[in-house]
Amino acid sequence: MNEKLNEENQVYFVDSDELPPAALERKHRLEQDPSSRTNHMEYMEGMQIIDSDIKDKVLKAMAEYDYEKYTGLDVQRALSRDVCSIEDFKALLSPAAAPFLEMMARRAERETKNHFGNTVYIFTPLYFANYCQNYCVYCGFNCYNNIRRKRMTFEEIEHEMKVISDTGMEEILMLTGESRKYSDVNYIGEALKIAKKYFRNIGIEIYPVNVDEYRYLHECGADYVTVFQETYNPDKYETLHLLGHKRVWPYRFDAQERALMGGMRGAGFSALLGLDDFRKDAFATALHVYYINRKYPHAELSLSCPRLRPIVNNEKINPRDVGEKQLCQVLCAYRIFLPYVGITVSSRESAEFRNGIAKICATKVSAGVSTGIGDHEEKYEEKSVEADENVGDEQFEISDSRSIKAMYKDMEQGGLQPVLNDYIYV
Repeated sequence: MNEKLNEENQVYFVDSDELPPAALERKHRLEQDPSSRTNHMEYMEGMQIIDSDIKDKVLKAMAEYDYEKYTGLDVQRALSRDVCSIEDFKALLSPAAAPFLEMMARRAERETKNHFGNTVYIFTPLYFANYCQNYCVYCGFNCYNNIRRKRMTFEEIEHEMKVISDTGMEEILMLTGESRKYSDVNYIGEALKIAKKYFRNIGIEIYPVNVDEYRYLHECGADYVTVFQETYNPDKYETLHLLGHKRVWPYRFDAQERALMGGMRGAGFSALLGLDDFRKDAFATALHVYYINRKYPHAELSLSCPRLRPIVNNEKINPRDVGEKQLCQVLCAYRIFLPYVGITVSSRESAEFRNGIAKICATKVSAGVSTGIGDHEEKYEEKSVEADENVGDEQFEISDSRSIKAMYKDMEQGGLQPVLNDYIYV
């Protein structure tokens, strides 16, 4: 058995078949007794507090949003206007908009063409560590889930990056589990320096950090930061995030703003649709972007729309009340309300859905995806890794497993112009 505790005696990392009795007892207590958990609205030691009123605006607006009050007439009125207001956006997210989905799609497609032309950007993620200090009940990386844990060495990271770069890919999104112990800022920074040798555009999706740490990571090579708020409902958030730094809702909310204050060129936003009321979460996500754009007009902002997916040891995790039609409605509403913002649709969705939505409103898709640790060479070269103990388990199951070459070809055949990089550095 390989059992490790952090300095606060709070988190177990287990790579055996069974949790020790003490871990099982603590896990049960966290699940059953809210009083045993830290306050999810209070900052922990070392977390930077910034002067920003955006989260208060978003929370107030979300609490006041009653999507049941909107009618078909409200939806038609919203679609008739050249500029979509916040009130119009509320109508477009409401159940009353469902019969107007085709009209919304045509409007969204027009907005996409006006602002992005016929292009769709292709990138790939690289997960290079899956240790995590959080207990998020829906995530495959959570600290109580019995999976193979791995942190790649710098030599392994460089090898994986070369394999990916050799496919022609020019943009990479680098991801870790949320563990400062196993994936500290210096480790991530060194990985970014390696990435700069191979890629023109580099994003990171890691645990939230302070402004000075984002500044350091930007200097190391990161261009943009993506953070999933998961759900914007603090009460629901409390029941899903039972342990770790991720439990602090307001610190996570302000992550993108701290990243921009640290010099990052762009930031990505998302709720994980299906954790709570998806209409309110979608509304809050877009409003978060809206207010950030007004405060930081120079920033390049993007939205994504992930839905829950099954994880290792739990195949029953799936989104609540969010089918493909509902997801399409959210995406079209995003595009109409925020026509200038990029929209990413990940490999959580099927190939058929992504092919179709890329023609309407998505501007970015992932390809050649693995959410495991250290298996890109095997994946790209079609080697068997069933018995490979040097590979870390994945965060969630993907739906679209197309290679970069296949994705590029499919986008071209669909009448789109696939792009591997949208920046030229001189």
